[in-house]
Amino acid sequence: MDTQQDFRSGFACFVGRPNVGKSTLMNALVGSKVAITSNRPQTTRRAIRGIVHRPGSQLVIVDTPGLHRPRTLLGERLDSLVRNTLTEVDVIGFCVPADEKTGDGDRYIARELAQVKNTPVVAIVTKADKVTPQALAEQLMAVDALGSWSDIVPVSALGGIGKTGDTPYQLDVVTDLLVKHLPEGPPLYPEGDLTDEPEQILAAEFIREAALEGVEQEVPHSIAVVVDEMNLREGREDLTDIYAHVFVERPSQKAILIGRKGERLRTVGTRARQQIEALIGTKVYLNLQVSVAKDWQRNPKQLRRLGFYD
Repeated sequence: MDTQQDFRSGFACFVGRPNVGKSTLMNALVGSKVAITSNRPQTTRRAIRGIVHRPGSQLVIVDTPGLHRPRTLLGERLDSLVRNTLTEVDVIGFCVPADEKTGDGDRYIARELAQVKNTPVVAIVTKADKVTPQALAEQLMAVDALGSWSDIVPVSALGGIGKTGDTPYQLDVVTDLLVKHLPEGPPLYPEGDLTDEPEQILAAEFIREAALEGVEQEVPHSIAVVVDEMNLREGREDLTDIYAHVFVERPSQKAILIGRKGERLRTVGTRARQQIEALIGTKVYLNLQVSVAKDWQRNPKQLRRLGFYD
């Protein structure tokens, strides 16, 4: 078949409040982990692209940070990133969790989406495995009342509906509904590509994901990671050396992240190394340093240094 005849390709983005399962859903649709996940709100800080390959289509999903009323300069830049992404895609997936009542945050986003003209919006009710079928039906009606959507679909990236299954639920349906809004055209990425993110950025994200696990409430938003060097060791094809800095905002947070006698930082390194090795296919030597960048979320110079540009 001519790849340009009857083939659809284009971009979709997931938008929603923080911690509604956008990254988990994207990973499930792609079939591989390309975005970090955490039960901490505002885990996603970049527009990560995941690529879904099908015989007749190629769907590029852009996972965005949670849209919210920002309280810091970082928050303002993340919100700006989301709004810019909304204007550049072919279809939008508005994610609302099944296990939380719709509220002000969802209505805020629905109003924002109403201002995006000529771009279809599919309402996606995530985490369907966490509620009963009756509660899911009620949530679908509540989401329907939030706005005018092209489609409404429940989905579970992790398990079956009504807590009765252990396989993903309706992932193919979500893909079908998004793909039908894509324009006809050739594939945008080579077969087999799952993301266009550089390995160095993904490695930094996996380190941050590991650092988020188990830290106290004040610390997660203050963690940023920069990979300074990432190269195969000279003379070795099976070992990658990675040197990275983990930044926090205060000395007390640095102490928490390092832990007693460095125990916590070693745990972070072990978790991150396992994820990175699965990503790049070699063994990894990971050197982590923790540094303080005071109030970096509010400091324009520090934000640029850490990769968050205007």
